[in-house]
Amino acid sequence: QVQLVESGGGLVEPGGSLRLSCTASGRTGNIMVMGWYRRAPEKERERVAIISRSGVINYEDFVKGRFTISKDSDTNTVYLQMNSLKPEDTAQYDCHVETTERIYWGKGTPVTVSS
Repeated sequence: QVQLVESGGGLVEPGGSLRLSCTASGRTGNIMVMGWYRRAPEKERERVAIISRSGVINYEDFVKGRFTISKDSDTNTVYLQMNSLKPEDTAQYDCHVETTERIYWGKGTPVTVSS
């Protein structure tokens, strides 16, 4: 079993920045992918960015050039640095972890972008 703890969400003005973090604990030896999805009001969950065990990164087009995903393998932590935030980035951001056996979801950390 893997447990996920997220932090870093909050309220920021348009153009501002936030840094999200998600730390996995428990059976972390089989983690293959870590990343972030988001759920905006009235919308389906969508992928934001993922990073594989080997460091391969995939960004969705709507965050390219603004967000940066990274990880610390020693602590099993994935980060999402979010810059130039827009009101449409407002959403619940959910940590996503894939092991060789199943997918895990964090409880989410809210991000609100508003002036």
